[in-house]
Amino acid sequence: MHQRISLYLFCFQVCFHTDALKCYFLSLLIPISRFRDLRRPENVSVDSLNTRYVLRWDWPHETAANQTVTFTAQYLRNEKYWTSVCVNVLEHRCDFTGAIHYKISFLLRVWANTSQQSSGWVQISFCPDEHAALGPPSSLKLSSVKGDLEIIITDPLSSTNQSMKTLLNDRLSYRIQYWRRSEEPQKAKDLETKNNLVMLTELDRQTWYCVRVQSRDGSHKKSSVFSDTHCTRTEGQMPYWQIFLYFLISLLLSFLLVLLNFCFYKMITLLKNTFCPAIQLPDHIQELWLSDSEKPQLLAPESPETVCELLDVSGRSALMNPQRERLTSARSSGICRWLWCLYSG
Repeated sequence: MHQRISLYLFCFQVCFHTDALKCYFLSLLIPISRFRDLRRPENVSVDSLNTRYVLRWDWPHETAANQTVTFTAQYLRNEKYWTSVCVNVLEHRCDFTGAIHYKISFLLRVWANTSQQSSGWVQISFCPDEHAALGPPSSLKLSSVKGDLEIIITDPLSSTNQSMKTLLNDRLSYRIQYWRRSEEPQKAKDLETKNNLVMLTELDRQTWYCVRVQSRDGSHKKSSVFSDTHCTRTEGQMPYWQIFLYFLISLLLSFLLVLLNFCFYKMITLLKNTFCPAIQLPDHIQELWLSDSEKPQLLAPESPETVCELLDVSGRSALMNPQRERLTSARSSGICRWLWCLYSG
């Protein structure tokens, strides 16, 4: 907007002193006015972390199909002159890292333009020391030393790998949170320090602890996100009550193991007696399972026939009718044949 006003004043002065050029400059005011019809970028902000600064903006407007919208971003230091960082770029961002200093306030601006149109400037003020976000520690090391926890904190680093503590004039401090791993982080204990080496004492022995650290700048009330959580186990002699508790647990487990084996043995024995009973067969049946050489031979193997005679011990045998004699003879022959098969087979 400031450039447009300067242009109008310049044209007015020339036209006032030179009447011959009056119509010529008035004709230029019409296309210059149309040259400023492009919409401005929106939502201009700085995405910053430590000394990394990226100017971002949105461009939700539509343009003609044959026109390409580009953007130009500049910064002003000490109100002397504007310096361009990004010129006619297509991206909706411009990296100012390395262009501006951490301790100085700057004015940043961006505008949109095409081959025939341009927008007005959108300007914001930015002071890195006050507005830039502070990052968490660059690294965190946790180790157990004689039952205590040793924490080594590395300062957050700038874009040139310089410690942020030098830029903050020793305003940098750390908030340490630590808790037992079996508990929730909401029950953590806090510790505020400016040291990079911290010892956590009065901790339980043989216990897992978790630690996370946050960077803080008390002057501007800035705090970083927490670092990654690190966990380790403290050393030291185990308490006697804990040793006794472990002994009882091991004793109980041993008893349960013996009981389980006994129950398993009883179950196997019961199944064996149910499906495979150990009953002794009579001796005369076991003799049948002997080898062929030990089997009793009632008849010679050469005799393919069995000869049986009917012994008449009753005095009434002479009175029996012929049909009864035939029936008795058949029964006797069947019994003899069954006995032979039993002993020979």
